[in-house]
Amino acid sequence: MSRVIFDSDDVGQMRVEGSSKHRDSRALITISSPSGQRSVVVTPTDIYEAKSKDYVQAPPERITPKNQATKKRIAITFSFIGYFMIAVLGSFVVLSAAGLMQARVVLTGSMSPTINSGDIVILNPSNSVVVKKDDIVTYTGRRFDGTAVGSFTHRIVGGNTESGFILKGDGNINPDTQRVKRTDVVGKVVFVLPYIGQFLTPKSLFTLIPFIFILWLVIDRIKND
Repeated sequence: MSRVIFDSDDVGQMRVEGSSKHRDSRALITISSPSGQRSVVVTPTDIYEAKSKDYVQAPPERITPKNQATKKRIAITFSFIGYFMIAVLGSFVVLSAAGLMQARVVLTGSMSPTINSGDIVILNPSNSVVVKKDDIVTYTGRRFDGTAVGSFTHRIVGGNTESGFILKGDGNINPDTQRVKRTDVVGKVVFVLPYIGQFLTPKSLFTLIPFIFILWLVIDRIKND
């Protein structure tokens, strides 16, 4: 007895011949090609489509179908991004705890286009760095009575340590009113992370957390498939 088990353009026609003396016998036949993988279970009376992973574990040397290779690349990419972010965040936590680095979210566009609202600036603390003209620094802004009002990140355009620094935002027409003392300089900007600060607002986090959860489910499904 001869029966057709596969008949397609990419693999051609494949047939199975013979019969079995055992009514409950089963044979799993799997064929892989660049277009994908197909498996059938052959019984004495029937042939039906199946998934080979439900019956056996595929050997590593078998050709990986195209769709599974794509899923694998996607999973590896997301894993790499995840490990990279963990490494960056872990390094930042360690450096911050050691007092070697600080981070601030920029809230205005006064330094545009160099630094925009929503960017995160990475600071080298002022006690470990020399600041000079053209450096971008974060300083503590004060009222005339000396009361602190907030932090500002602007560029040094003049002045010195003795008389105080003159600072100005790249996007502002006029320099800042305050003459900034060296003790008010929080740190020097050494790196800018664009846009990330926009995701740190309560509204953005409310949207981002469900998105991360859904993304995790998708990655988990890809791994299972």
